[in-house]
Amino acid sequence: MMWLKFKSLKWGAWCLVSLYLSLLSGVVVGLQYDVADPYYSVSSIDLLIPFGEFFRSLHFYSSQAFFLLGCVHLIAVYGEAQKYSFRDWALLIFSMTVGLFLLFTGYVLRADSTGFSAGMIAEAILKTIPFMGDTLNSLLFDISNRGMQRVYVHHMISLDILWLILAWDHLRRYRVQVADHTVAICLIAVFCFFTAAPIEPEKLGVTYISGPWFFLGLQELLRYFHPLFAGVVYPLLFVVALLYARNQNRYYRALLWFLYVWLIVYAILTFVAWIR
Repeated sequence: MMWLKFKSLKWGAWCLVSLYLSLLSGVVVGLQYDVADPYYSVSSIDLLIPFGEFFRSLHFYSSQAFFLLGCVHLIAVYGEAQKYSFRDWALLIFSMTVGLFLLFTGYVLRADSTGFSAGMIAEAILKTIPFMGDTLNSLLFDISNRGMQRVYVHHMISLDILWLILAWDHLRRYRVQVADHTVAICLIAVFCFFTAAPIEPEKLGVTYISGPWFFLGLQELLRYFHPLFAGVVYPLLFVVALLYARNQNRYYRALLWFLYVWLIVYAILTFVAWIR
């Protein structure tokens, strides 16, 4: 009964409404962003732009809501999605991966202690990939040489287009009337009006800086394992297992158990990093 009630909630619609809010507020914030002086430009949005703090908060929290609601929606439709072709299922999983990467690049673009450190860690991880690490870093980040230029272009343009291409078939299955979710929109707007999006000053003398909440487990894993395993192999194992965790697969139950164990381990690592 509880599961049926959970599935009946409009997770997908709320996810899309959060996406719309994120995109609209992102245009406002993005137009004020300066890749030549990213930290100052983000700070000045709050101080100098009319309602700048509200729009930055709206973009930050609606983006968080979009990803989290998308994850919940994926869980809610998992049983029904077993009927999807492997291609459709793969596109849906990859769209969630791109959504997470969008969230991550948003953190990096803040260029504060958390954002800059997360970007440099990501750059270091990419460089450990054999044969193609430097090329991938040059395409995706290259913060050491180009600052936030590449990250900004991907966050504002390329990743959004890629997500839309991957999610298009799935989006056509849903019709969302924004007017039907006025209450949810108002609640998000009120929350963002009173809750400022985080931005941290430079922490002089601090040797340990916590990354974004979804990055904490990986950051802790980096303390014990080589960056290639912690930052590439371990996350990829989850994505691959999720791709093939379908009831037509003879290893379906084993893959489900692997996913459960992976999530539990990552949750423990996240908690350890959070209290450190």
